[in-house]
Amino acid sequence: MKKIDWKDRLNIVYSTNSDYRYETGDQEEPDTLPKEKQLLRIQLDKRNRGGKQVTLITGFTGKEDDLQALGKLLKTKCGVGGSAKENEILIQGDFRKKVLEILQKEGYAKARII
Repeated sequence: MKKIDWKDRLNIVYSTNSDYRYETGDQEEPDTLPKEKQLLRIQLDKRNRGGKQVTLITGFTGKEDDLQALGKLLKTKCGVGGSAKENEILIQGDFRKKVLEILQKEGYAKARII
């Protein structure tokens, strides 16, 4: 059982209900879908990036740790920087075909370029 810290309950003064549960705002992450069921979309994006191109991979369903691991794999194989957050992976530069090949070799059968 997670220990409830008083800082998580700043908006609650007192409750007389013995069954009351304090809301901490934490949401459970969905379980990661198997690789062959992930529907990943690969696209080139230039909006709000100062004219620079990034390869954007969207559609990942799963835990944040698995997203970070996939992002790290793609960044390492492409040899560039990027980020992975909010179910999106950004790879700096135009690597759409290379990312598609890497994902297909890793078992992501439904990955496609938009």
